[in-house]
Amino acid sequence: MEKRRLGRTNLLVSRICLGSMTWGQQNTEAEGHAQMDMAFERGVNFIDTAELYPIPPKAETQGRTEKIIGTWMKAKGNRDKVVLASKVVGRTANEWFRGDRPSKLVRADIVDAVEKSLAKLQTDHLDLYQIHWPDRDIPWGSNPTRVGAPRRADAAAVPDPETPVAETLAVFDELVKAGKIRHFGLSNESSWGVMRFLFEAEKGVGPRVASIQNAYNLLNRTFEVNLAEVCEREDVSLLVYSPLGQGYLTGKYDHGARPQGSRTQLFNRGQRYETPNAAEVQLEYNTLARSFGLDPASFAAAFVLNRPFLTSSIVGATTLGQLETALSAIDVKWTDEMQTAVDAVHQRVGNPCP
Repeated sequence: MEKRRLGRTNLLVSRICLGSMTWGQQNTEAEGHAQMDMAFERGVNFIDTAELYPIPPKAETQGRTEKIIGTWMKAKGNRDKVVLASKVVGRTANEWFRGDRPSKLVRADIVDAVEKSLAKLQTDHLDLYQIHWPDRDIPWGSNPTRVGAPRRADAAAVPDPETPVAETLAVFDELVKAGKIRHFGLSNESSWGVMRFLFEAEKGVGPRVASIQNAYNLLNRTFEVNLAEVCEREDVSLLVYSPLGQGYLTGKYDHGARPQGSRTQLFNRGQRYETPNAAEVQLEYNTLARSFGLDPASFAAAFVLNRPFLTSSIVGATTLGQLETALSAIDVKWTDEMQTAVDAVHQRVGNPCP
């Protein structure tokens, strides 16, 4: 599988990254191990996780995903073959991450998070350590949202002022110098946020941003509005999450279906993809995929994989069959005709699910 450089670092990451947020909730340890086996046999070298995982976040499950990755790497003895990324939570009123208090992006909390992640992963360093979401009170995903969309509810529950970017970045500088992390990344971040972190790094405050992990798919192309230029000019790699729109671009939810065992059926967490008119747009894209003779999941995944600004697309699965579909999308020949067709839909419907 093709490898691409992560930002200005010397890390080469596979064009597909293996996501992990179902391991420990929807998937067992054995199933997580089987997914990693399959992905690495197919040329993937990149795993993304987070201290928060698995999804949905709960005190009793938090951290299970990292433990599953740790036992797999220990059993395989392959830590040197894995580009390993994890994340520290942004500001949250949930107390279970730190044990006795809400969490924010200050030194004590970041150090606590990285030490716990390293222990669970059974490693002495992370190749990429990311801020899962900003300390600032902004809409989830840092994307333009529909009129009246709520801001992050949990951020408002923490009364303290937001943590300055320079203060946060200085902690990551300590972690790099201590050898606990190699590179620094952002997630669910805005153009202003990326540029502010870059500005502080250029002043010598801390490490340079290597990557940004944001949602991007047929239903949400907001990255193209401003972030694409920022990342291209500043050599910040895009790591796409949710290339299948949380499963809504696979066709399984078409016509209001809610298959037994699906994430939306189990957890009722599909609100981002259940906005007004979203179902009609999803059906239109899924129907378009079939008109080209492709499964909707393959079509949606191939769209993302063929964007010129992509470094790696993070795919997640609950079955090996789903993972096979996601991995095989790299072999789909994406044509000018397909691009013209999806652009025509996008021009008319915009971003229904930012």
